[in-house]
Amino acid sequence: MPARPLFRFAAAATMLVCGAASASVEIDSRCEIDSPYQLTLNQRSLILTRQDGAPKAIVMRQGRLFVDDRWVELSAPDARRLAEFERGARATMPETQAIAREAADIALAALGEVAVKLGNHPDRTQAKVAQARKQLDAGLRDAIGPTRFSGKLLGDSIGKAVGEAVPLVIGDLVGGAVSAALSGDIKRFEQLDNLDAQIEAAVKPRAESLERRSDRLCQSVRALDELENALAYRFDGRPLDLLKVDYTPAPPRTDEAGKR
Repeated sequence: MPARPLFRFAAAATMLVCGAASASVEIDSRCEIDSPYQLTLNQRSLILTRQDGAPKAIVMRQGRLFVDDRWVELSAPDARRLAEFERGARATMPETQAIAREAADIALAALGEVAVKLGNHPDRTQAKVAQARKQLDAGLRDAIGPTRFSGKLLGDSIGKAVGEAVPLVIGDLVGGAVSAALSGDIKRFEQLDNLDAQIEAAVKPRAESLERRSDRLCQSVRALDELENALAYRFDGRPLDLLKVDYTPAPPRTDEAGKR
């Protein structure tokens, strides 16, 4: 099974926005970033590993390159490119953390909207959402930083924070629907008709802002891809091919009057 892409955490978190609240909110930076490698950062090195294919392990350390079982000789321009690649990768980490946090927080905000509109115990659910936010922040601090990155910790943090909140909201909604049915509360059922639109309106400004930030992050990663593509070093006659970036800028938005 191929490794997860290096920089697709924000997109993965963003999908939770739609799935958690069943709202038609989309964040589409039109950016596809793929890699066969898992990324790990520590204070000394940037480490790339994979189970299938070759090379299986690559270590970058201040312009030096370790491939599988040995340090390799590099030209001076390649050493500069690798050092710049490592600096650039580290520089993306704070924004990556912020985007992942914002994407998951939008999902949690959508859950809160659902709870307020239809739940039997909105205060209890909102408290759970607030707890999930704190849990998420702590997990992201552990997973991402200029000297560290763990894709597993990142995924676990987002999944746990949102995953623990979703069942509670669903349970509260089911209870609310049952109560409405037993009491003949037609007004509560009518709220279901435009719930998607209400949630979308509530989170859309944040979603659009996040899309712009994701666009900028994608451009930063594309610059890393260009550095890697410029390397003269070859492994068994082939380029390393660490990243593949397919980026198409989103068209300018227009308001209702058609103004840009």
